[in-house]
Amino acid sequence: MQISVIIPLLNEEESLPELSQWISKVMQENNFSWEVIFVDDGSRDKSWQVVQQLHADNASFKGIKFRRNYGKSAALNEGFAMAQGDVVITMDADLQDSPDEIPGLYKMIADEGFDMVSGWKKKRHDPIGKTIPSKFFNWTTARITGIKLHDFNCGLKAYKRDVVKSIEVYGEMHRYIPQIAKTAGFYKIGEKVVEHRARKYGYSKFGWERFMKGFLDLTSIMFVSKFGKKPMHLFGTFGFLSFFTGGIITIWLIIDKIIKMNTGEKFRQVTDQPLFYIALVAMIVGVQLFVGGFLGELISRNSPDRNQYQIDQRIGGV
Repeated sequence: MQISVIIPLLNEEESLPELSQWISKVMQENNFSWEVIFVDDGSRDKSWQVVQQLHADNASFKGIKFRRNYGKSAALNEGFAMAQGDVVITMDADLQDSPDEIPGLYKMIADEGFDMVSGWKKKRHDPIGKTIPSKFFNWTTARITGIKLHDFNCGLKAYKRDVVKSIEVYGEMHRYIPQIAKTAGFYKIGEKVVEHRARKYGYSKFGWERFMKGFLDLTSIMFVSKFGKKPMHLFGTFGFLSFFTGGIITIWLIIDKIIKMNTGEKFRQVTDQPLFYIALVAMIVGVQLFVGGFLGELISRNSPDRNQYQIDQRIGGV
């Protein structure tokens, strides 16, 4: 099978018939072998009934229904597990992503050799309250991750099959799939300007809180990708620096007191100086960071995936 299209949805019963007809038309015009996987993320309208009817009319339309709302990341992760196509394309169900982009995205993966291609909604049909924070978010994310993309959160993306079978998307990490893919060893990440259409039905399911959650998730994923298998490298380094700094300050205070005692100068007791208590706190924090690092190492070494690595090819052996 050439293409799997994964579409997470939440209360989109009005847009699904039009979207499915549009996708079917594009696939037939390009003679693709395909499937569409709708992932109903706990809808409370008639979205699932629509998906069931689409499957009854055409077996290429498939579906997964969550008992409750788990979020877009969970929907994508389940869709990735079910997908069978050589190229996997994700898009939103609200008709703001155009299925006409599918052939171009497929070509970049199948013919041009990209591991992943992210859409760029260069001209957006969203209120300024979404576009300005989104630009700042994307600029910050690009600088921190080193991945040169203009639109990390665009729902329209394409992946080589190996990518979606090698990564896990959880929490609200769908915004950072490019970074997750990069961490898994897929470095050829491209970008394509895509059409962004005005919402035709319903309303946006995302609010302002997603930007705060997004930055917290970015901090988390950068930590996990760099120190997930070696937490002692982070906690141990800071612990050593903190303990060493506190120790040096304490030694200096003691030596300074001894020198002043021997020369007859006026001196203060070490325990009467505020700097001593700052040094003491630094040493305590250093010990705590060391302990945190050791505990992290113990957890990491007992993790079931501690020795699971992404192997691209083998020559010889079993």
